Amino acid sequence: MIRFAVLGAGVIGKVHAKALAELADVARLAVVVDTDLAKAQALAEQYGARASDDLDAVLADDQVDAVTICTPSGLHADGAVSALEAGKHVVVEKPLDVTLAAADRVIDAEKRTGKTVAVISQHRFDHSTEKVLAAVAAGRLGTLTSAVASHAWWRGQTYYDSGDWRGTWALDGGGAIMNQTVHTIDLLCATMGTPVEVFAYTACLAHERIEVEDTAVAVVKFASGALGMIHGTTAAYPGLDASLRVYGSKGSAVISDDELVFVHETVGEAAEIGMPEGAAANQVTAEDHDVVVHGLGLAHRAQLADFVDAVTTGRAPRVGTTQARTALSVILALYESASTGRPVQIGPQ
Repeated sequence: MIRFAVLGAGVIGKVHAKALAELADVARLAVVVDTDLAKAQALAEQYGARASDDLDAVLADDQVDAVTICTPSGLHADGAVSALEAGKHVVVEKPLDVTLAAADRVIDAEKRTGKTVAVISQHRFDHSTEKVLAAVAAGRLGTLTSAVASHAWWRGQTYYDSGDWRGTWALDGGGAIMNQTVHTIDLLCATMGTPVEVFAYTACLAHERIEVEDTAVAVVKFASGALGMIHGTTAAYPGLDASLRVYGSKGSAVISDDELVFVHETVGEAAEIGMPEGAAANQVTAEDHDVVVHGLGLAHRAQLADFVDAVTTGRAPRVGTTQARTALSVILALYESASTGRPVQIGPQ
């Protein structure tokens, strides 16, 4: 039984608390921590936990084994490093933080303490993602040639006005790319391999009183030579899908809103096709549709279950700091490219 503290009682803290409650056989929410004690108490009471506004006291409590970091993005490293140095295992909401220097502080603390760190990338646990990654690993899509990661969402002005930290570089770390498209960028990297260069444009076109972008496009070059496109926006009214399209010399796959809507895999040599076969080539099965799980928090539960198993068995979590740093490096390169008007190289991970 791993006993958790949730740091941050806002929207995502509530998601973590609910997911932990649904893992009652292996995890327990022990305490909710927030600088606003009333918010902490309101969330804690829902799950029979206690509340605190004193993080140092909670980190000193030997009745807490792990901490989930659900604070504004620019504070993730501070909370994670403090928890690690106090001997706690850590789950960090995406992104790992908003700078590589901050991300590396977490990685350094992870190495020094030997504690387990997972970074939320819950869509790696979707059936659709797992099936596509398995096809890639087995070579059933052939040589990967290109991919498109798109987040066409809507966030009203009230979303950005709901907190002073939202839409700021210091604490939000960016806009549509850092906070929404980060999930699809992570899947893009998981599928296509090591990113090496980014060229991008960003803009703020449909919102006011924010420092960051609500729309961005980018081209990514991968070490294999494959090319990818990133499209992210919170200005697509009334809100459409998040999708990943992966194309290869023997097969292709499309995921839309977590569901596998197209897949074609080839075992052995691919038959010569003169013209596209379209829907007739789709190999999606009824089972693929049956296992789709929608709803905020359900995929979090799967990732938190993986984290608990990693802690108890001593293995690495499926999504750790290395994977999170890669996605962050792409996002920061995207912002730098948009600022300078030049392609940006991504250094070794």
